[in-house]
Amino acid sequence: IPGYGDSPPVEMAETAQGRRTFLERVFQELDVQRPVLISPSMSGRFSLPFLLAHGDQLAGFVPIAPVGTKDYTAEQYRGVQTPTLILYGDRDTGLAPQALQNLQHLPEHRVAVLSGAGHACYLDKPEAFHQALLGFLRQLK
Repeated sequence: IPGYGDSPPVEMAETAQGRRTFLERVFQELDVQRPVLISPSMSGRFSLPFLLAHGDQLAGFVPIAPVGTKDYTAEQYRGVQTPTLILYGDRDTGLAPQALQNLQHLPEHRVAVLSGAGHACYLDKPEAFHQALLGFLRQLK
């Protein structure tokens, strides 16, 4: 993610609109049509602005305890029709409950909880993560 960890800061990443535009450009450069956007943790700062503005361009959305969910209203989430799999580990007592509380307003959502997994549930329980993800992907149109 630009500007996080050891990556250099990127001016575009300073605003929600800039982060949305960055993700738009990534999809354009990759020539990706109707992708499924998987968004763990800090990537929520990019994925959520994109979802709310361009959710119709996504085949699906998989938030994994993303940050930034409280920055948007229940009404904004209710306007998104993108099929969504809210995924998290049951040992993530920080971001996961907050993300679920906010993201549950997405009308086309379902929830998968990985037992015994923490915040990086895809690392803690990779087989269960992949089973949940593949199950969701199979049901997309």
